[in-house]
Amino acid sequence: MTDNLENIFDAVKNAPRLLLEAELSPVQGDRFQPTGFPDLGAATYKAPKKNENGNFDYVPMILVESAQSMANRLEAVCWDDANNKIVPMLEGLPHIVVDFGDGRLTSSIQEAHRLNSAYIIKDNDSLKKAIIAEIGDPENGSLDIHKLAQSVLKRDIGAILHGVFLEKIAGRLRLQRLLSSFIEAEGVSPVTSGGVKLDHLQPSVEGGAKEGFGNVPFGRTEFVAQKITAYFNLDLATMRGYGLGDAANRLLIALSLFKIFKLLEEGLRLRTACDLDLHSLTVTRPQGMSLEGLTSAGIAALLPDLITACGFSEDSVTRLKGKMPAKKKVKETEKSKGDEGGES
Repeated sequence: MTDNLENIFDAVKNAPRLLLEAELSPVQGDRFQPTGFPDLGAATYKAPKKNENGNFDYVPMILVESAQSMANRLEAVCWDDANNKIVPMLEGLPHIVVDFGDGRLTSSIQEAHRLNSAYIIKDNDSLKKAIIAEIGDPENGSLDIHKLAQSVLKRDIGAILHGVFLEKIAGRLRLQRLLSSFIEAEGVSPVTSGGVKLDHLQPSVEGGAKEGFGNVPFGRTEFVAQKITAYFNLDLATMRGYGLGDAANRLLIALSLFKIFKLLEEGLRLRTACDLDLHSLTVTRPQGMSLEGLTSAGIAALLPDLITACGFSEDSVTRLKGKMPAKKKVKETEKSKGDEGGES
């Protein structure tokens, strides 16, 4: 396994990108449920594909999982939900944990905006000041992207891989995603079905659906596809441009591969009606590179040495005290006619 990973480090040494494609299919049957968006529903479109005559055919496509969602899923494989901490094989990786003092915790691994989460940075002036002290005043002078990357790396390595926009410190502190991913399906066709929520006590109730009573019919649209593909892109050129050093670069590559393999091995139940199987994983760039014999467990066994080589502080977890915001107040409504007349 060590030789396999070393071969990968050598293969990508001068490559600008590491591109992977994973062929997927539903675990059972043919149908799957894609991601949906508010006021939009499923993201369907037609993609131009060259046919054998050199002309373009427009093939029906669908976005099964977005880049934002895949970033969160790749982070999720690093967190042990049962014990509310980072998974054992990744201990030593820099991340932030916020304790609200009432038994509730959150972390930069779990938060969608990572370091820039309101739960992490909004009420922690010490964290803001520490970052500014390391990178210089972000409001004046040029931004040193190397200093910003170094400052972020030692606090949350996930923010280096998946990007962060520290607009709560200054509107120009941004690191783009190094590791990005999405899932598309090609040659799709809708499958329209429906059902009804049955009320065996009182099928017809005035205004019942709003309160959960009565029979409630509903429609449902799923899809079938000729091909489902997950795409992964590790931006090696930008990574090297951060100037983090060889040890950090090796760790970032290995951690990216761990996340990808862990997700493909265990995390493809995207929704109740979207449970997918991996059929093949192919490297499209750099050409000729092989991932044969690589597994998430094999990579995990090598990560402790790669983490140690980076020289992170002995306690790589930054622990902060958090303050839970007040709940939104519910507006008082007018009393119903049945309540009029005061006390009896």
